Amino acid sequence: MTEAYIYDACRTPRGKGRADGSLHEVTSVALSARLLDAVAERNGLTGPAVEDVIWGNVTQVGEQGGCLARSAVLLSGLHESIPGLSINRFCASGMEAVNLAANQVKAGAGAAYIAGGVEMMSRVAMGSDGAAIAVDPSLAMKTCFVPQGISADIIATEYGFSRGMADALAVESQRRAAEAWAENRFAKSIVPVRDQNGLVILERDEYLRPGTTMEDLAKLKPAFKDMGEVMPGFDKVAMLKYPHLERIEHIHHAGNSSGIVDGAAAVLIGSKDFGQAHGLKPRARIRATAKIGTDPTIMLTGPVPVTEKILRDSGMSISDIDLFEVNEAFAAVVLRFMQAFDVSQDKVNVNGGAMALGHPLGATGAIIIGTLLDELERRDLSTGLATLCIASGMGAATIIERV
Repeated sequence: MTEAYIYDACRTPRGKGRADGSLHEVTSVALSARLLDAVAERNGLTGPAVEDVIWGNVTQVGEQGGCLARSAVLLSGLHESIPGLSINRFCASGMEAVNLAANQVKAGAGAAYIAGGVEMMSRVAMGSDGAAIAVDPSLAMKTCFVPQGISADIIATEYGFSRGMADALAVESQRRAAEAWAENRFAKSIVPVRDQNGLVILERDEYLRPGTTMEDLAKLKPAFKDMGEVMPGFDKVAMLKYPHLERIEHIHHAGNSSGIVDGAAAVLIGSKDFGQAHGLKPRARIRATAKIGTDPTIMLTGPVPVTEKILRDSGMSISDIDLFEVNEAFAAVVLRFMQAFDVSQDKVNVNGGAMALGHPLGATGAIIIGTLLDELERRDLSTGLATLCIASGMGAATIIERV
């Protein structure tokens, strides 16, 4: 089987996902096209150089609807013979795009792909597309559906994570992200966003709040307490599934949950022959990919079983992994991952994560793969694992190995 290599990975800075965010004026298709052009420019690609563009985005409605991937190809400078495929695996959409591309290269179905994703959360509101699991009573009742914030609080309650533990992780995420920016650790991957006149409108992640303290976070009210305990009373729904819980401890709030932001990311994946034909040096190979379904009520525990699966399938152990990127959807997700595998925090999200930098849903999976690769290179380490929890109860993971 052909090996699949990463030749490049880039992303936009993440803008605040509000009307006053720096990227609010940019459409999803325009931001996607900018990243596709950046990949082509950075790697000297011309003509029908890649087989396909696989692009993840979660809220596929309005300007993010249709086949956004193909629209982005047509708006970009890529050759019109390159098609586009839009996919949605919720928060892992960007990672699934990369994994699909890698596995097609391995199978010989094309020599190269551009894969990644986008989400403009300031322009297309999360949840505005509707979802059967949330709005269809027959499915919601069958699955004991609760919102993700309640799921995160269930994890905290079930596995013994306190508000203080979650807040400490969030403060550390902010510290690490600020340090990473101060040391220009993201410089290799960042593609500044420009307006129609060529003026830079964003060149740094703007969501992070450097200097955040435990005292700052202690002032924030639990974000999901009312929806859990008052009408519609999701705590009672959850305890139909988990009757052993006397109550659910609501520890999550805006400071220890992922930020709502705009952003996009792209990864260039190809075979060895593709790299040789275009004079490109591979940076890493995609050693393994995995996905799994999990309990849809607690919903966000997927990084644990999918990591067990990807290690088992690849004949590896947790000790073989030098660095981890575990999406910081909520603090409890990362705390549970470190608890389950007894992994040191020194190896997890070493440049901060989504609690500090934000989580542009469809792009995040591709972002953390690129961040992982950059940091492996910076530290001269070999192997990294990236993983995300996913809405409706799923998990996804990718293992990369430098070459």
